[in-house]
Amino acid sequence: MAHAGEFRRETLRGAEGFFRAGQDAAGRWWLLDPAGRPFFCKAAHGVQSTPDTGGSTDPAMDPAARLRRWGFNAVGAGGDGAGRDDGLAFMAVVDFRRAGAVIVAPGARLPDVFDPDWPRLAAARAAEACPSLAAARDLLGWVTDDSPGWAQFTLAGRPSLLQVCLSLEPAFAAYHAAWEFALALHGGRLETLARAWGVPLANKEVVRERTRAEQGLGTRGYLRDDARWSREFARRYFTSTAAAIRAVDPNHLVFGCRFAGPVGAGVLAECVYPAVDVTLCDWTELPVHATGAPRGGAGPAAGPVLAGNVCWADEAIRAVPHSAGPGPAAMGGVRRLTTVERMLRRGRTALERMARHPAVAGYVWRQWLDEPGEQPPFARGLVHRNGVEAREHAELLADFNARADALRCAALDPIFL
Repeated sequence: MAHAGEFRRETLRGAEGFFRAGQDAAGRWWLLDPAGRPFFCKAAHGVQSTPDTGGSTDPAMDPAARLRRWGFNAVGAGGDGAGRDDGLAFMAVVDFRRAGAVIVAPGARLPDVFDPDWPRLAAARAAEACPSLAAARDLLGWVTDDSPGWAQFTLAGRPSLLQVCLSLEPAFAAYHAAWEFALALHGGRLETLARAWGVPLANKEVVRERTRAEQGLGTRGYLRDDARWSREFARRYFTSTAAAIRAVDPNHLVFGCRFAGPVGAGVLAECVYPAVDVTLCDWTELPVHATGAPRGGAGPAAGPVLAGNVCWADEAIRAVPHSAGPGPAAMGGVRRLTTVERMLRRGRTALERMARHPAVAGYVWRQWLDEPGEQPPFARGLVHRNGVEAREHAELLADFNARADALRCAALDPIFL
């Protein structure tokens, strides 16, 4: 395995003596630990020490002990400090949503980065959150916000980010910026904008009414402008938050935010170096080729990235109506589309491909505990809410974690060349 001196010096990011990122001679990206040794990150989000275990004090149920037993070497965002207080490397969250006005809507929770006072507010938030860990050598790096939500367009028809901003109250700077942005693309006239979007807009209030009714605009013309707006929003967000962090902590890596799911090409195009050192992108949006050519036009640049929200159960619980035919026992009015064996087989294949991906410097499992209402074996936590480990996930991950470094050092998969 490569050592610090064998990494291409021009690719190194971060301060010596702390966690850094760098590319080896073969083109693979790695994290480097404070001693300069390659570190393939194997982490989980939301690690906590208080599941409903009936007061059990069994040392085997301690989160740090479990993580180490399963081969994890870090904890991600969220949680209650379990793991990080026991010597594992960890991520810390600045929580910039606590700075200034926050845009809140279904699928969206973002700071108003168009507020003229936003850079000062962001700097103040970083000055409050970051200095206490600026010298911490077990800190992997900073996450700007935990799952803020970027209001992406989906087939469900929920309003996306541009529509959300066009529907804000005038007290938000983003409201005025969004209308100026949209109108400027169409000669400054609402009727021209309406024609381009293929949407009847007698006045601006029509957009707000549709948003209140959760009727998303989904025409080709609108989505083109929404992608441009999302990218501009992301540019302001990532550059300002990174600058605020580095002003008070120049030692640690910046990961950008923890995305709640896929966000599309526009947002990811701005969540890259130099604003972000290592992109914590959803694992479904990894770049396909080492050159950075992405799947379907989405994905960050060639690297480095951490594959975030890893969880094969997400696909396993996709649903269809009961009328589609008989199937396994239903939950919540849906039926399972896959078997446990198929789910785990796909998960193993995806993990091994991920380990060989030259841009991927590690991964983070989606969540520590099952969400309320989730039922094994298709729940998404490593630990069930009664404190019992989710063996269907933990055993597969333990096997992968034991082999991850060897897989990482194997010959590159031709698909990435």
